[in-house]
Amino acid sequence: QVQLVESGGGLVQAGGSLRLSCAASGNIFSIQDMGWYRQAPGKQRELVAVATSGGHTNYQDSVKGRFTISRDNAKNAVALQMNSLKPDDTAVYYCNAAVPIVRGSSITYSVWGQGTQVTVSS
Repeated sequence: QVQLVESGGGLVQAGGSLRLSCAASGNIFSIQDMGWYRQAPGKQRELVAVATSGGHTNYQDSVKGRFTISRDNAKNAVALQMNSLKPDDTAVYYCNAAVPIVRGSSITYSVWGQGTQVTVSS
């Protein structure tokens, strides 16, 4: 079993910054993609940013230039630095990891963190 533990989040004024962290523990072979999703009230969960094990990153258009995802493969950890926050960024943020089903497999299953609330006041 792989578990993701998130930290960070909270309440911040518009224009402020927050940093989210996520660490994986358990029976880990080699995590492939790690990323962050968010879900605002009444909306679907959406991808915010993702980092591959090879270091490639991808961002949702609305956060480009404001958010930075970073990954530490040795620690099976990923972080999301969020700057210039806007009220529209308010959501529950979830860490996600694509974990191989067995060592060396390219087939993965998805693991989710418990979610952390980010609230940006105007």
